[in-house]
Amino acid sequence: MLVVLREVHDSDLPVFFRQLNDPEALRMAAFTPADPADWDAFDARWKRIRSSTAVTRTVLADGDVVGSAAVYGEPGEREVTYWVDRAYWGRGIATAALRGLLTEVPERPLYARAAADNEGSLSVLRKCGFRPAALATGYADARGEEIDEVVLTLHG
Repeated sequence: MLVVLREVHDSDLPVFFRQLNDPEALRMAAFTPADPADWDAFDARWKRIRSSTAVTRTVLADGDVVGSAAVYGEPGEREVTYWVDRAYWGRGIATAALRGLLTEVPERPLYARAAADNEGSLSVLRKCGFRPAALATGYADARGEEIDEVVLTLHG
């Protein structure tokens, strides 16, 4: 499967919105918007993201929009995030997308966060060189409770 990153197009947003409203994916991601079904909030968030200094990309697999990947935040504190449609989980797409993004954004250190029980995401991050640096807790809107999360770091 050919995985490619490209700039986000307006036509990608409805696909991202649909992906964000998959209950199983929401639960796994855990740290999501309070109301993922609110299109206006979703649209406003993406307008802010696209006008910020974030490096945001659409993930394509064999030409299909399957997710997004981004680096955001202030220099020295920048974090990565990604989302891949659940129908494509387990195929190496998230790993390939994150590797591509890390090539495009060479600054280090970079940080990532994942729910402590999200083994898939933790595996992707480890394959891309991130290492656990701390444990934390945070309120996970998708689960309606505080959960454990792993903070990871990627150094030079």
